[in-house]
Amino acid sequence: MLIIDFMDETNEITEQQIELIEQLLQHAAKEEHVPDGAEVSVTFVDNEKIREINRDYRGKDQPTDVISFALEEMGEEEIEIVGIDVPPVLGDIIISVPKAREQAEQYGHSFMRELGFLAVHGFLHLLGYDHETEEEEKVMFAKQEQLLQQFGLTR
Repeated sequence: MLIIDFMDETNEITEQQIELIEQLLQHAAKEEHVPDGAEVSVTFVDNEKIREINRDYRGKDQPTDVISFALEEMGEEEIEIVGIDVPPVLGDIIISVPKAREQAEQYGHSFMRELGFLAVHGFLHLLGYDHETEEEEKVMFAKQEQLLQQFGLTR
C-alpha cells in the first residue's frame, strides 16, 4: 500500500476529495506495481505559491497546475546506495487548487475529475513518465486516461 501524506495549504479541499484522491493514487500505484510502503506527498496550494515554486525550480515565473519533484532520481555526483531494501520515497506532487478549478471549468468537467487528473499526472511523473517528446506524451497521456477510466473518474 502507498503511504500518502496530504497537506492542504488552501483549506479548500474536503475530506471526501482527499479520500477520493487517495483511493485513485492507491489504484495507480497498484496498476504500476509500486512497492508496498512507497511514500508520496500531495500538497494543495494557491496560484501564488505554485508560481513561486515554478519560478524557483523551473525558471518559469507563472502559475501552473501541477509540479512534481521525484526523489528517487539520481542527481549529478550522487552515490547510489545498494543492498538496503527500503520502500522508495517517490517524491512530492504540488497541485494548484485555483488552476484546477479554472481548468475544470475550461474543459467542461468536474473539479474532482481535474484534481484526479492532476494527481495522476504528477504521480506518473514521479514514476518516470514524461511528455518531452511526442512518443513520451502518447504513452503518458494514454496511461493517465486508462487509470482515470479504470477508477471511474471520467469527464
